[in-house]
Amino acid sequence: MRTDVPYKTNRNIVYSCKYHVVWCPKYRRPVLAGGVDVRLKEILYQTAQELQAEIIEIEIMPDHVHLLCEVDPQFGIHRLVKRLKGRSSRLLRQEFSCLKSCLPTLWTNSYFVATVGGTPLAVIKQYIEQQKGR
Repeated sequence: MRTDVPYKTNRNIVYSCKYHVVWCPKYRRPVLAGGVDVRLKEILYQTAQELQAEIIEIEIMPDHVHLLCEVDPQFGIHRLVKRLKGRSSRLLRQEFSCLKSCLPTLWTNSYFVATVGGTPLAVIKQYIEQQKGR
């Protein structure tokens, strides 16, 4: 086993499963601003912690979310994204009435996901951090 990669464990496996995930609001509307972005970060961090997943880096643009995360492969990235999007949609639409009036649902059904096994983690983190400057 390589010692330069920090591995995580559960009762059954030792793993290192990091993913770059991107998803958008419905119709790619630029609604993730004006306090919605700050609250969204809080919700995503809290939900990930409850699910024993780790958010390594996050950047919220007005019309999409970039996430670098690690999740237990037995739980799965699909279940994590489904929970993150589901809870954040419900809470944000309760707290920000403007989201209810301008969108039938907050998120699209789709998302992008890529493993980052071959790419140095620092490169992915830097890419996500630099999204705001574009």
